[in-house]
Amino acid sequence: MVGRPSSRGIPPWSMAVAAMLAVQLSNSLSVRVIEQVGAGGTAWLRMCFGVAFLWIIARPAVRSLRRKDLPALLALGVVTGFMTTFFLAGVERIPLGTAVAIEFLGPLTVAGLMSKQRKVLIWPLLAFVGVVLLTEPWHGNIDLAGVGFALAAGACWGLYNVFTQHVGDRFSGISGLSLTIPIAALATLPVGLPQVIGGDLTWWVLPAAAGIALITPVIAFGLEMLALRRMTHAAFGTLLSVEPAFGILIGLLVLAQTPTLMQMLGIAIVIVAGGAAQRGGVRTADPVTTTDLPATATKETP
Repeated sequence: MVGRPSSRGIPPWSMAVAAMLAVQLSNSLSVRVIEQVGAGGTAWLRMCFGVAFLWIIARPAVRSLRRKDLPALLALGVVTGFMTTFFLAGVERIPLGTAVAIEFLGPLTVAGLMSKQRKVLIWPLLAFVGVVLLTEPWHGNIDLAGVGFALAAGACWGLYNVFTQHVGDRFSGISGLSLTIPIAALATLPVGLPQVIGGDLTWWVLPAAAGIALITPVIAFGLEMLALRRMTHAAFGTLLSVEPAFGILIGLLVLAQTPTLMQMLGIAIVIVAGGAAQRGGVRTADPVTTTDLPATATKETP
């Protein structure tokens, strides 16, 4: 019998940080693929290759599914697929760091709504001020479509965090991903497949999409699900406050996107708002999985 890898010795915050870096790296590497097959095609290819990798690592335990599991699994799969699709459509039009900051409004608002203190809802408003500084609408060259796609991705991101914790509490390891990513691929197929067929599918596109898929969704989403099993929504939402900074950093290093001083101020405001929105720690106890998967459901990886 193959044992399941344990993440108990790894701090959950470190897994969340690694996941954020992996997500932004994969998004920056996706830009060249987007130029060939579009944002929808790139997102769909990432999901398809993600399914292949996940099914090699963790066989989907379909027999362990219960009827009451299906709504959360379907919802998580759909929001995962469109979170990626909308965000890549935003990155196609606006800088990576700006897109991340706008998208961050989604989970920040969810973190505020999940809090018992209504006054914390002031922080999403402060973050919005930071986003205004980032987009600099007074220059008259703001890409409204790009902003709109990033906002739509943010709404999906907020829902993704909620459903990820629910599914992660029910399924051990990354077995939940092996069930939800196929749903994400099916949900985005009507958008992605036509772009892939009509795009410039040169020889390197498929290997590049496969490599990116290994980073996200496989590694990044797996780390997020493991982290959310041991963190509160508030703690995870607070930690997410550094993600816009990661977006700026990766955009600078990989895409040579240099922000202005005003945009740096906007990012700083978004980060401060995110950090101040919630304060919390690790979940007081490990979630109880009512019907955990058998030990043979996942394969140990080196």
